[in-house]
Amino acid sequence: MQRIREMEQCLDRATKAVADMEKALADYQAALPDIAMLSAYLNSDERRRDLADDERGLLPHDLKRGVLSEDGIWNLLERDNVLRQEILQLLNQNTNA
Repeated sequence: MQRIREMEQCLDRATKAVADMEKALADYQAALPDIAMLSAYLNSDERRRDLADDERGLLPHDLKRGVLSEDGIWNLLERDNVLRQEILQLLNQNTNA
């Protein structure tokens, strides 16, 4: 009975983890076009113009400006890169097991 209880706990945890991963993966896949757009925007002329407009006070004060922060986009892209590497490592571990 104890083994069955332990295995049921394993099944419950694994089932939740897989369901959570399925949702996270779907959300991530949906965000990939946004990540690509941000990557292109980071060093673009459009971003430089937007930043200059902000510095001249031409943008509304209540407008969110996270994309004008070089660190904001760069940090996201770096986190994305690390995540992709971790996913590849995970896949390689399962392939080699």
